Amino acid sequence: MTDTPKSHGRLSISASLQPRDLMDTRPRLKGAWTARIITLFPEAFPGVLGLSLTGRALDLGLWALETVDLRPFGEGRHRNVDDNPAGGGAGMVLRPDVMGAALDQAALGTPADRSRWPVVYLSPRGAPFCQAMAQRFAQAEGITLICGRFEGLDERVIEEYAVEEVSLGDFVLTGGEIAAQALIDATVRLIPRVLGNQASTEEESFSEGLLEHPQYTRPAVWKGRAIPDILLSGHHAKIAAWRKAEAERLTKERRPDLWRAYCASRGRDPDGDREL
Repeated sequence: MTDTPKSHGRLSISASLQPRDLMDTRPRLKGAWTARIITLFPEAFPGVLGLSLTGRALDLGLWALETVDLRPFGEGRHRNVDDNPAGGGAGMVLRPDVMGAALDQAALGTPADRSRWPVVYLSPRGAPFCQAMAQRFAQAEGITLICGRFEGLDERVIEEYAVEEVSLGDFVLTGGEIAAQALIDATVRLIPRVLGNQASTEEESFSEGLLEHPQYTRPAVWKGRAIPDILLSGHHAKIAAWRKAEAERLTKERRPDLWRAYCASRGRDPDGDREL
């Protein structure tokens, strides 16, 4: 007799106006952070979120994942969710009545306060996603994510539901599902107990406004390249100082925008070491 392989919650599409809980065979800790995703492709979830540390945390009930299939809210015989853009133009736009109905369903049981439960639309015109934003989302009770398709979402929905627009970068995807998984991954890993070693989130890139310092491990010499002696010295204060200096060097070289912001927050001259 063989054990049944563990499932990470892949679901077939079926018409339902209820959020599909991808943890229905798993425990859910009281007050667990929850992501609700409005999407035309619920089968895309959990995807990579069901693997590694986020998948393990999902199995343990440290966070929860639910999908709201947009298609059953569509209009007419074919459950249309989009229509031609007003004023003409290429492509199609997601209808406000369809998305509004899905948002109303997704809002059931959630607080109206957007600081406690943000509603986010993954959009290339949104505010750039960053570590500080992930930390803010992780401190909420949960989040509702709208995965767009076609030419976008009717502006009236964004206004009516106080939707926050967030972008993962200056590029365009065919839909918001990949972006939603990236946002959830960055957020979930900040939830206590998900990573196991919470200190790791405090030392990584962007946690202090800097890129992360270089990392090394055994062997001590590889292809003629040696680990810097300071890291093998056992002198913790000197190691910390080296890592800080390397993080500052890399940030200044690779991300001058971050470097300027970092220096401004500390009253430093970005072009030198003197105080402003």
